Amino acid sequence: MTATPQGRTRRIVLVSGVCALVVTGAGLLAGCGEDPDAGTNGVGKLPADQIQSRTRKAAESADAVRLSGTVVTSGRTYRIDMRLKSDGATGAVTSKGASFKLLRVGEHLYLKADADFWSHQDGDGEVAAADKLEGKYVKVPEDDPSYKKFSGFTDKDVLLDGLLTLHGKLAKDGHHEQAGVRTIRITGDDGSGGTLDVSLQGTAYPLRLVRAGGAGTLTFSAWGTNFALTEPDKNETVDYGRQLPSS
Repeated sequence: MTATPQGRTRRIVLVSGVCALVVTGAGLLAGCGEDPDAGTNGVGKLPADQIQSRTRKAAESADAVRLSGTVVTSGRTYRIDMRLKSDGATGAVTSKGASFKLLRVGEHLYLKADADFWSHQDGDGEVAAADKLEGKYVKVPEDDPSYKKFSGFTDKDVLLDGLLTLHGKLAKDGHHEQAGVRTIRITGDDGSGGTLDVSLQGTAYPLRLVRAGGAGTLTFSAWGTNFALTEPDKNETVDYGRQLPSS
């Protein structure tokens, strides 16, 4: 029996509807036969190693970025939320219930925390000293052992160079989405060496990183968005008076 025009139309509509609901292996809804890289920056068509190279270059050339999430190192978890650029940074770090703010303007590094933080660091019941430091910016001397540790959270190039590395054999893991932005995901050793989502819209910036070995998850945003960095006023700063505690 020959199908009526109405019947053929219904079948076309039905097939189109099914196609629109097909979930591809990449994790995005797509129509049948559609190119998942259509309308993108084209990075998704590159081999995984070239995608990693492209996104690292994009990150290095960006003037600024916001980095937030968790980093696990030496068995210790740090929750960070930092805005970074070449000449400084500002943000907060939390670890083992202790939170502190960091501000770096050029080579000048400042640490700001509450009295509980300083009391814990001193460990000797110096409540008066802790009260004096609470809510103040403490300038960290460049020759202090703590300077290198704290400044590591504020150095854009050092942080990105250490973080944006996947381990093992690289491969693509399909098309995804991060904060409303289409991405291509690359992996190291099928994910055990980490995963990285790279933007398919505009510049190929890294947007989300899952570090190898459960060493934390980080998101990247505000690429190229400048922000102000100013030295704190004198009435906001205080001299610690001696070497900062190394713990």
